[in-house]
Amino acid sequence: MELFILILLSVLALLVLVQLGMALHGNTRQDTRLEMLTRGLDTLTGQIDVRARKSEEAVQTQIEKLIASNNQRLDQIGEKVEQRLEKGFKETTTVFSDVLKRLALIDKAQEKIDKLTENVVSLQEVLSDKRSRGAFGEVQLSALISNMLPENSYSLQHTFPNGVRADCVLFLPEPTGTICIDSKFPLEGYQRMTDLSLGDADRTAAERQFRQDIKKHIKDIAGKYIIPGHTSDGAMMFIPAEAIFSEIHGHYPDLVEEAQRARVWMTSPTTMMAVLTTARAVLKDSATRQQVHLIKEHLVALAQDFSRFQERMDKLAAHIGQAHKDVDDVQTSARKITSRFGKIEKVELSGEHPALPDDTNED
Repeated sequence: MELFILILLSVLALLVLVQLGMALHGNTRQDTRLEMLTRGLDTLTGQIDVRARKSEEAVQTQIEKLIASNNQRLDQIGEKVEQRLEKGFKETTTVFSDVLKRLALIDKAQEKIDKLTENVVSLQEVLSDKRSRGAFGEVQLSALISNMLPENSYSLQHTFPNGVRADCVLFLPEPTGTICIDSKFPLEGYQRMTDLSLGDADRTAAERQFRQDIKKHIKDIAGKYIIPGHTSDGAMMFIPAEAIFSEIHGHYPDLVEEAQRARVWMTSPTTMMAVLTTARAVLKDSATRQQVHLIKEHLVALAQDFSRFQERMDKLAAHIGQAHKDVDDVQTSARKITSRFGKIEKVELSGEHPALPDDTNED
C-alpha cells in the first residue's frame, strides 16, 4: 500500500515538472527556478527510491515470514496427516486381521458343515435300505436296553422253539412274562409324503402307502411275535424316529387304535426309556420278593441274637450291682481303718494308755 502511494506521488511530481517546464519555456529569467525545481525533483525521486526499497524490503520480509509460517503450518499439517494415516493404517490392519480370523473360523465351520452333511447323507443312505435300517434300529434298541436292564433280563436276536427270531426279547416276571420287540419300521412312504418336491397327488398316494405299511407292520408283529405259551399276549414295535412316532399319534389315531386292539405297543426312543425304567423297577421288586424268606430268616436270627444280648446285659448289670456293693463295703472298711489310725495318733500325743475298745463286732 505504501509503495502504491509513493508511485502516485512520483507521477504527480512529474506532471508538475512538465507544466513548469512549459510555462518557463522562452523565459530565461526563470532558469534558476527551473534548476531548483529539477534539483528538488531529483531529491524527491531519491527519497521515493529509498522508501520504495524499504517498502520492498519490508514486503520481502513479510513474504519470507509468511512463507516460513506457511511452511511451519504445512509441516504441522503433514505431521498430523501422517499420524492420522498411521493410526488409520493400524486400525485397518487390526480390522483386516480380525476379518482374516473370522474367515478362518468360517472355513472351520464350513468344514464341520461339510462333514455333517456327509454324515447326514450317509445316515440317509443307511435309512433308505431296509436291511441297513433294521440294523440301525437294532443298534439303537440294543444301546437303550443294555444301559437300562441287567444282562440276564433280555436277549438280542432270540430264537423261539418254533423257529421265530425276535430282534429283542425281555424276560419279565409273571404275569407279564416274555415280551418281543421288533426294531424294523417302514420309512419309504413317510419319506415320500414329506418330500415337498413331489406334487400333491404323489404325496397323497405316499400317505395312503404309509398307512398301509403301518397296518401291515402291526399285523405282522401281532402274528409273528405273540406266541401262546411262550410269550405274553402283547408285543412292542420300536420306531427309532421320534418324528414318525409323533406323526402316527398326531395324525393317524386309527392306526394307534388298531395297534392297541392287536396288542402291539408302539414305542419311540423316549417312550422306550420309560418302559425300560418300569421294567427295571419290576425286576427289582421281583428279586426282592424272591428273597423275602431269606430276609425273614435273618430277622428271626436277629431276634434271637437280641434276646441273648438282653440276657447277657442283665447278667452284666447284676455283676455291676454286686461290684458297686463291694466297693461300698471296701469304702466302709477304709473309713474304719482311717478312724483307728486317728485314735492311735491321739493316744501317742497325750501319753495316756486308755483301754482298747472292743471292735470285734464291727464290720
